[in-house]
Amino acid sequence: MLLSVIVPVYNTAGEGKLEYCLNSLVSQTLEDMEIIAVDDCSTDDSWQILQRFERKYPGRFRAVHSEVNRKQGGAKNIGLSYAQGEWIGFIDSDDWITPDMYEKLLTRAGQTGADMVGCDYCLTDEHSMKVGQVVPNNRPEQTGILNHEKYASLILDSGSLVVKIYRREIILDCGSRFPEGIFYEDNALGNTWMLRAKHFEYIPEPMYYYYQHDASTVHTITKKRCEDRMQAGRIMIAEAKKYGYFEEYYRELEYSFAVLFYVNTLFSYMLGVKNKEPAFVEAMGREMRETFPDFQKNPWYQERFNEEEKRLVDMQQRSTKRFMLYFTLLWTWRGLRKRLAGG
Repeated sequence: MLLSVIVPVYNTAGEGKLEYCLNSLVSQTLEDMEIIAVDDCSTDDSWQILQRFERKYPGRFRAVHSEVNRKQGGAKNIGLSYAQGEWIGFIDSDDWITPDMYEKLLTRAGQTGADMVGCDYCLTDEHSMKVGQVVPNNRPEQTGILNHEKYASLILDSGSLVVKIYRREIILDCGSRFPEGIFYEDNALGNTWMLRAKHFEYIPEPMYYYYQHDASTVHTITKKRCEDRMQAGRIMIAEAKKYGYFEEYYRELEYSFAVLFYVNTLFSYMLGVKNKEPAFVEAMGREMRETFPDFQKNPWYQERFNEEEKRLVDMQQRSTKRFMLYFTLLWTWRGLRKRLAGG
């Protein structure tokens, strides 16, 4: 078997989302592949849809049911235990891909000897093959035989896991698996797998369609989602220490942790969570500076965050009470000004 594609599935039967995803997989021009769809204890018709596809595409489609909800990471781990392919790929069950995506990625791997190959994705809010807003996932200078400079660049800007395929030994010969029970599982161990690759190739073409809807992870902000982001950040650092690349890539990991664990989580929490807890915000800021005391001096932090973001972070580091009051007044004023302008 050349390729195993793992699809974690949870309650995506509505609006034809799951079937649209699966149809894009069974229609791939690459014939030597298996699709392993893992139902994560769905409460809708997702499991019945998977069983139907398994009956219709025997030998090509495998439906697996988890009796316990283990979140996407757990479902992916189950899928990995079944994978027979020389290569491994992942796709979210509400997204879809072009008919030739996997054939193109594997062709590039064969031409170059790469053991990790990726492409771009586009954002879309409709079920069609019309290209939406293109999101470049990598850069040409990150490709080729990987060295310290390219690894460092990939830690900073790794691109999404679902737009890549990996030789099976990169993943299955590694002791780490996805964390279970949390979202943002890809962020937790993506670096560990990426650093096991020797040669990366990239096709600058949007072949993956990332479906935007209100129920998707990125559009649902709760305290639990924020806690999951923080836990993913902790695991990311623990992985770096476990596999011995923490010191070598300290600055890159410092910036990545600041983005994942703290800054983006802080602003998401303030904007998306209704009942805000000062103690939660205070603890987040304290753990950030305990983990990386000089994160505000990080060169990428200085370069990539705008002045207002850096000012707000500095305010929170000095006084959570002042930060929360200021942030609330600032966004109330901006919302009022926007409504007045619209009227």
